[in-house]
Amino acid sequence: MDVTRDRGRTGVCREAPGLSKRLRPLVNILLCVISGDSGSEIFEFALVVPLLLTLLIGIIWIGHAFNVYETITRAAREGTRYAVLPNSVANGNTVADSLGNSCSTNTNAYFNFVVPALEADHLDPAKVKNYCQKTVWLENTYPQQCGVSISFTYPVQLVIPFTSVNATTVDIPAHAQMRLEDQPVGGTCP
Repeated sequence: MDVTRDRGRTGVCREAPGLSKRLRPLVNILLCVISGDSGSEIFEFALVVPLLLTLLIGIIWIGHAFNVYETITRAAREGTRYAVLPNSVANGNTVADSLGNSCSTNTNAYFNFVVPALEADHLDPAKVKNYCQKTVWLENTYPQQCGVSISFTYPVQLVIPFTSVNATTVDIPAHAQMRLEDQPVGGTCP
């Protein structure tokens, strides 16, 4: 009796030689099961799928963090742009927001421009940390320029896939600077 069965990649089961007619079918079936590789696909799938899903979810989280970075950078630019805008000539061409060094969120630029820019992308303005709006000599300018610099951080919580554990909270920084239109005379920056 010739025992042949299709077994995936191997194609044919082996036959046990030199056994009695009664034992031969049982041994042939056992040899087919032992020598076959039908479970290897399931095992490979079980190893690869969690890695691929972890990679996919990681890419999604990195994309989310980058979106937050772009949003808070745009919010800082909007606040800085407003802080350096001059008022009308009737108001003496003064800047719209008071110049100074304020590391609190009690400025017009924060309430009128930073907060709406954050809310437009569904970010919570209450989570903003270390907000600072300063009138300073700007970095990397030649000749030296006086302007407004706004900086703050925003926390993003990263989650480990397939667990209920929060991996870490990353504080993403935002920084924007713009020069004042009417540069101060006399070499001092207000």
